[in-house]
Amino acid sequence: MILLSKNFFILCSFFLFGFLTVLKGQDDFFEPGTTIGGYGELHFNKSKNEIGNIKNTLDFHRFVLFVSHGFSEKWSFKSEVELEHNIVEENQGALELEQAYIDYHFSNYLGFQAGVVLPSVGILNELHEPPTFFGVERPEYHKYIIPTTWFGNGLAVYGNYHDFDYKITVMEGLNSDKFSFSSGIRSGRQEGFKSNADNLLYNLRVNYLGFQNILFGSSFTYNKAKGDSTEIPVFLIEAHFQANFNDLILRGEAGNINYSTGTLKSSFGYYFDLGYDLSRLFKIDWSIVPFFRFTEYNASERVRNTLNVSNGVTKWMFGLTVKPLNEIVLKFDYAERNMKKETGTEKLFNLGVGYMF
Repeated sequence: MILLSKNFFILCSFFLFGFLTVLKGQDDFFEPGTTIGGYGELHFNKSKNEIGNIKNTLDFHRFVLFVSHGFSEKWSFKSEVELEHNIVEENQGALELEQAYIDYHFSNYLGFQAGVVLPSVGILNELHEPPTFFGVERPEYHKYIIPTTWFGNGLAVYGNYHDFDYKITVMEGLNSDKFSFSSGIRSGRQEGFKSNADNLLYNLRVNYLGFQNILFGSSFTYNKAKGDSTEIPVFLIEAHFQANFNDLILRGEAGNINYSTGTLKSSFGYYFDLGYDLSRLFKIDWSIVPFFRFTEYNASERVRNTLNVSNGVTKWMFGLTVKPLNEIVLKFDYAERNMKKETGTEKLFNLGVGYMF
C-alpha cells in the first residue's frame, strides 16, 4: 500500500480544487489578448556615518517587465521579470522571475493560481511599484522583517466576499540554515530555484474593506523551515492598515516572527507613515505629499544565548512625494538611522524617480 505524504496530499487537493472550478461556463464574446506593463526606479543615495565617512551612489535599482495574457474570460497568465542594478555579472545585480502563474478567476469570491506566486504578507509584498509607497527606498521593515519581495513556487486560492478580501497560499518553504541575526528569515528564501518541498509554507491573509478609503488586515504564515543541518519551525504574524481621510494619509505595519528552535528566538518590527496631499488645498493637478515615517525593527529581538547580538534599529524620516501623474513619481527624503549594535547614527539623503505602466 502506497502512503501519500501530507504535502503531496495538500498539493493534489489544491490542483483538484482548481480543476473543479472550471465547470462554470465562460463568455463566448471574449477575445484573447496580451498585455505588457512594468515599473522601474532610479535612485541617488547619500549616506554619512558618525565618523564622517560619506558614500554617494547612483543606481537604476529595478527594471521590471510584466507580461500577461488572457486566454479566456476566466483563464489568464501573469508574469514579472526583474533586473536589479543594471547588470548581472558574477556577484553583481540579479535577474529574477518574481511571478509566473496561471490564474483561474471563477468569480469575485473565488480564484486559483499556480506557478511562481507571492505570499500575501503585509502591504507591499504584492503591490510594490514605486508610486505606491512613500520614500525612495522601500521601508526597511520590508527587508528585515517581511522579506519583500518574497516569491516562490506554489499555489494560491483567493477571493472577496462581503467586504473581506482573502488569500491562502501554499508554497515552497524556507532554508533554515540561512537564517541570521542581522536579517532574520530573509536569506532563507529559496526563490523558486529547484526548491526543497519537504516542508511546505502556509500563508493566510484577510483584509477588511468595509470602510470607505480604509484597509486593515492581518496575515499568518507558518513553515517548518528545513536546511541541510537544521529544522526550525517559524511562525510570522503581522498586521497592517492604510487610510485616506480627506487627503490625510496614514499607513502602518507591525510583524513578529517566532522561531521554535535554534539560537534565534524572535524578530520584531514596525513602522508608520503620516502624509498629507496638498493638491486639493492648492488646487493643482499634481499630487504633492510631504510625509513622515518612524521605523523600529530588530531581526534578533530575542535569542537563546547570552551573546550580545542585538541588531536593533530605530529610524525617522521625512520627505516629499510628487506625482505629476498617478504612474510617475519624483521622491526626496532625509533620514537618521540609529543602530544599537554600533551605537552610531547614520544620516541618509535620497532622491528618486519611478514609474509604472
